[in-house]
Amino acid sequence: MAPGLSASPPVVLLLLSLLGLAAAGKLLVVSVDGSPWLSMREVLDMLQQKGHEVVVVAPEVSIHMKPYKNLVMKMYSVPFTQEDMDKAFKAFFHITFEEGSFLERYFKVFEAVKRFTDFGFSSCRHLLQNQELVSYLEESKFDAILTDPVIPCGVILAEHLSLPSVFFLRGIPCGLDFEATQCPHPPSYVPRGFTDLTDHMTFFQRVKNLLFDTQNLFLCSFAYDPFTKLASEFLKREVTLQDLLRKGSVWLLRLEFVLDYPRPLMPNIIPIGGVNCAHKELPQVGHTLF
Repeated sequence: MAPGLSASPPVVLLLLSLLGLAAAGKLLVVSVDGSPWLSMREVLDMLQQKGHEVVVVAPEVSIHMKPYKNLVMKMYSVPFTQEDMDKAFKAFFHITFEEGSFLERYFKVFEAVKRFTDFGFSSCRHLLQNQELVSYLEESKFDAILTDPVIPCGVILAEHLSLPSVFFLRGIPCGLDFEATQCPHPPSYVPRGFTDLTDHMTFFQRVKNLLFDTQNLFLCSFAYDPFTKLASEFLKREVTLQDLLRKGSVWLLRLEFVLDYPRPLMPNIIPIGGVNCAHKELPQVGHTLF
């Protein structure tokens, strides 16, 4: 053992004895529909295998959040249909990969994101107004909550239930994740969305990158102000979304710096980009002789 890392026998025995006291926990999950749920589901499978109890809260209408294996799913009603959601999600992904000028892409993505956030807000409001379900959550004595804060419904519930929160996310629009974690996010270094810039920029490109930040003031207002108002009404006190996000205990960031630009990270931010990859064995390929 390296110098300075040795432990006395009594200390080692004490640590080993504490292992027997470890118990499985009870986890509340409030996910975002779509690809975030598919990635999170892999994590929940592993947690269940380790003996943890997992309870997932999900809307009755969704793209992927259907009853799954041994997961406990608590469903709640929403005021939109499956057809409405399927149509909106198809339009959103189609627009995301369209080419065109910045203005064309910006306004198309703006409308698509607005429809998406309308679904998320409506779903969150009906969850928080479901007194029977909220009472069940209050009485269940969870140990922690796992949620994607891009739709901050789980963040609001974590505050209401006084639970430590683990965030499982790819990122939050408008740089709110940087602001909440107090991570540096300089426009001279980190390229903004839709700019097609890299982390190697000329002076004028850096100016362009800085100007693109001004759109965040408008985007955040229309996307997250309704959630701020909903949170204040539900918690019965004035709160801001940044205040709630700052209380995140651990941020599991679905980034891989081989594909994404490196960025500063705080100690409670852990990149887990590989979680998006299915664990499958490579096929055996035979050699053909000619």
